[in-house]
Amino acid sequence: MGSLLKNIGITERYCLQYRNDKLKELGINGCQHMYILNICSKPGMPQENLAKLNCINKSNVTRTLAQLEEDGFILRKNSEEDKRVILIYPTQKAIDIYPKVKKVLIEWEDYVMTDFTEEEKIVISNLMEKVKHKAKELTANDICLKEN
Repeated sequence: MGSLLKNIGITERYCLQYRNDKLKELGINGCQHMYILNICSKPGMPQENLAKLNCINKSNVTRTLAQLEEDGFILRKNSEEDKRVILIYPTQKAIDIYPKVKKVLIEWEDYVMTDFTEEEKIVISNLMEKVKHKAKELTANDICLKEN
């Protein structure tokens, strides 16, 4: 049974390497893609929601957002309603790379699933959903939004 965790970990490392290689020319790394996707699809999202959407602790999100802001991809503004809430907005630079980032992710998934039938793709997707939910249940914390 130890091979499941091993295979998930190795696959994620290959995926990260692929994203790093493909996204380097866009000025981001393989871990920053999810921020670009979330921020461009939901401009004005609270920073805390971004942490929960990606199941990442707040300090790592803050650090990554600081880098993206320094590199000109995002703007952070305090909410008018609650000055403690930081809202995140994409710059034109982020909006410009958004479709390219999505394309890289689609190419990865299309390639690794090439030899799967449509039925197998559905089955593996459903099984990984079950694994994800059991993993969340075992950790018993609310680092992620309820829909994850």
